[in-house]
Amino acid sequence: MTLEDLRVFVAVCRAGSLSAVARELDRTQSAVSQHVKRLEREAGMSLLERRPRGVVPTHAGRVLCDAASDSIAGLDLALRRLGDLVNGDSGSVRVTTGGTTVRHFMSEAVVSFRQRYPKVSLEFRTETSSRGCFDALTAGDLDLAWVTIGGPVRGIEQRPVVTLPWVLAVRADDPLADRPCVHPAEFGDISLIRLPRNSSSGARLDAAFAELGVRTSSDTSVADWDTALLLAELGLGHAVVPVLPGWEVPGDGPLRLVPVPDLPPLPVGWAVRRWDALTPLARVFADTVARGCAARAAGTRPV
Repeated sequence: MTLEDLRVFVAVCRAGSLSAVARELDRTQSAVSQHVKRLEREAGMSLLERRPRGVVPTHAGRVLCDAASDSIAGLDLALRRLGDLVNGDSGSVRVTTGGTTVRHFMSEAVVSFRQRYPKVSLEFRTETSSRGCFDALTAGDLDLAWVTIGGPVRGIEQRPVVTLPWVLAVRADDPLADRPCVHPAEFGDISLIRLPRNSSSGARLDAAFAELGVRTSSDTSVADWDTALLLAELGLGHAVVPVLPGWEVPGDGPLRLVPVPDLPPLPVGWAVRRWDALTPLARVFADTVARGCAARAAGTRPV
């Protein structure tokens, strides 16, 4: 077996399709299948189960895929570190995160990092959920993922950077706008704007509501918190959102953010494959973002 055999096999297991991997790699499906067959001959057993809508790894296939994923990720990281040693301060830092994360959490850090390392390439890959970020981190040659911190994830180390309090976003003319705080039990009578259920922050919010015995209704969903704020400002509903660094809501504007102290703060931060194997440039970028978040979060207050 070859390293390329293992790379292709891991890609097939993750995609669940030989044809999808063939398109991604610009190869024929037969060529992709040959990589898998070579591994099956070497292993002496079937590694993939063919189904009407694709393929799934057998038990033996899952064992090999997990081991190969860890080994390939470690090898890719080692090659990246060797490249940084050769190139000095002209390497790269690759980050996966949500669509609005750079604006809220990293904008000042990006400028500061770029001034310090003008030759370093900063690359950002957008994902729609923390789960997607974890998958991208383990599947590719990415360094860092910015995620909602949750339970343990196999092969991933998580490090909280900042915790975000929850607020209720309402129009300035809403009866709740002048309240010093609001409690989740009061949400039963209002319609909430919510994130898709597959988002980690949305799932954390739903879990907090369930633990408090609160049932909420919703007829509007959005892809990010910025859009939730906009819809709340337009009077299309109320939005329970975390206070993101950089949000500025004037006291005399059309929107108010009312604290919801009963909800546990939302932890967000970095995820990596291994902190001790992180490239020096990626570590500097992660630390720069963390310092910037801490400073900005300290100055963020609901208005």
